[in-house]
Amino acid sequence: MSPRDLLLALIVVLAWGVNFVVIKVGLHGVPPMLLGALRFTLAAVPAVFFVRRPQMPWRWLFAYGATISFGQFAFLFSAMYVGMPAGLASLVLQAQAFFTLIFAALFLQERFRLPNVAGLLIAAAGLAVIGLQGGHTMSLAGFVLTLCAACMWALGNIVTKKVGKVDLVGLVVWGSLIPPLPFFAASLVFEGPREIAAALTGISALSIFAIVYLAFIATLVGYGLWSRLLSRYPASQVAPFSLLVPIVGLASASLLLGEQLSAMQVAGALLVMAGLAVNVFGGWVVQRLMPAR
Repeated sequence: MSPRDLLLALIVVLAWGVNFVVIKVGLHGVPPMLLGALRFTLAAVPAVFFVRRPQMPWRWLFAYGATISFGQFAFLFSAMYVGMPAGLASLVLQAQAFFTLIFAALFLQERFRLPNVAGLLIAAAGLAVIGLQGGHTMSLAGFVLTLCAACMWALGNIVTKKVGKVDLVGLVVWGSLIPPLPFFAASLVFEGPREIAAALTGISALSIFAIVYLAFIATLVGYGLWSRLLSRYPASQVAPFSLLVPIVGLASASLLLGEQLSAMQVAGALLVMAGLAVNVFGGWVVQRLMPAR
């Protein structure tokens, strides 16, 4: 990977890692469903007028928008609203990698490999340790909702696998057209007209910054650069950079929000990261060792 592309990969990691702190900041002034509606409205418009629709059936575009965009962030924003720390959210959300493996086996008949199973078991042990710490700097409801968000992200990955190779930027932009209406409807039902009006009329500069960051930096710039890297390098060379996202998430949450983890949560976090590393690099290690036998 060239130094320039390496820098782009690190920019994406930084943008996505800090994203969780920004969500927490945004939720201080805007309720979760309204925050989701504003984020995806701004991500879709005016970008849809300049980005071509990906070559895929509308039903799959709706499925993508309903899962990876609406479902994931409805659960994630709600989780962080009810007490899930930003740093831990960035880590627990990476369970999507293992939910994707499970759903791929169920819906696409893909087979598990030994490194996948080993990574899944290690990460599951880490998630169990973190989950048992409910009430220690996090709410159990927030933890469960974050796992639900990871499930929705994984279902979105299955949709992406099903449609095959498409323009990722176009998919993200056009997929962002789907969530605003359900988000606005959910905001109206669960948050109510009075809370919506209060949030919009009294919106702060920090909340506006959070919405702009989520729409443009985390969504359009992040996925735009990521798709550029995937188009130029093998996925196996690009994917490992995603392991750095929770590290940036945990570090930025500690630095900017003063979040602290208990000793058990640190142990659980290390297990999750180890499981992710085994899942990503395990196959490569096995292939390297096989000729030596």
